[in-house]
Amino acid sequence: MVLALLLGVLTLAIGGCACVVWASRGGPRWARAVATVTLAAGDLLRGARKRRRRGLGGSGGDGGD
Repeated sequence: MVLALLLGVLTLAIGGCACVVWASRGGPRWARAVATVTLAAGDLLRGARKRRRRGLGGSGGDGGD
């Protein structure tokens, strides 16, 4: 069950990356939509990762980013 879930996520990630490349070369409207969703999801994950890292820094309060 877990393996099937991981394979599904991997398939979606590879398909999203392919749509980003295809859309950058002028692909169809649906590929541009999938590329937009893929890039937005990446930005959300990147932002969550930064917030999590800041939270791990402790209460030093130096704001050293």
